[in-house]
Amino acid sequence: MFELTSNAPEDTREIGRDLGRLLQPGDIICLYGQLGAGKTALAQGVALGLGIEGPVTSPTFILINEYQGRLPLYHFDAYRLKGAADFALLGYEEYFYDEGVALVEWADRVTEVLPRERLDIEIKPDGEERRLLRFKPYGKRYLALVEDLKEHARIRD
Repeated sequence: MFELTSNAPEDTREIGRDLGRLLQPGDIICLYGQLGAGKTALAQGVALGLGIEGPVTSPTFILINEYQGRLPLYHFDAYRLKGAADFALLGYEEYFYDEGVALVEWADRVTEVLPRERLDIEIKPDGEERRLLRFKPYGKRYLALVEDLKEHARIRD
């Protein structure tokens, strides 16, 4: 596990940007955290790192947004889903095993169908704007991704 601290939403977006620059086709990122923790800010940063221009918003009512950049970004929001069966109706497998990056907010609502190999990121508030981001890699690809992120985070600090 690897941890980073964000002192403001702008920091969270920058961490996401660093991560987005390192992502490869087929990567799956799962976000966990309470309402207002900063999941969407991190997703916006990932989009920036993928070269996506324009606004990136949480797809709470739409459930999935698709963005085009260096790689496609498939941004899921499972908040309103009742479980894995609802997620399956979205056709998540087509996105997970495509040439883009899948990013799932509220991943705890659909854990039964998440692939074993993925990167989990838990965001916990630690004050008004301060956030603790915990990166939990599952699989060799994601262990390497976190190692690369550690290097980029050190360069930024």
